[in-house]
Amino acid sequence: MSEAVIGENCNIGQNVFIASGVVLGNHVKVQNNVSLYAGITCADDVFLGPSMVFTNVKNPRSAINRRGQYDKTHVGKGATIGANATIVCGNDIGEYAFIGAGTVVTKSVKPYALVVGNPGAQIGWMSQYGHRLAFDENGIAICPESQQKYALKNGSVII
Repeated sequence: MSEAVIGENCNIGQNVFIASGVVLGNHVKVQNNVSLYAGITCADDVFLGPSMVFTNVKNPRSAINRRGQYDKTHVGKGATIGANATIVCGNDIGEYAFIGAGTVVTKSVKPYALVVGNPGAQIGWMSQYGHRLAFDENGIAICPESQQKYALKNGSVII
């Protein structure tokens, strides 16, 4: 963990590896058996589920040393990555996105997107409180917990 930046009030589980150059914001929860490699940044309030995986090289070969050629991955504020999900390097996760357990993310994810499957596909939108949003005919949804209003415009969610 030397030369990694770890914010305030982070919760780091058992068997977690954090490489030099990793940046974790405040209140990040890293569950058991997660490896964070150089080039990974997580904004505040990110949740990394048990045994989820970040890759760090798109074309690994045992006989070819690609140290230092790591692709960067950024996880936006408040995002959740479920247990056993895999994030292929070079793909960013938008703020408050929700990646379901076991999902394989092969492309960048929009803010507030709900992504599941292999390969990962967006199937909906999530609120900041982690509730699936149901948009009406006017493109408006309300979080059942916070009562926050969300609008769907041009394929993106705005508050």
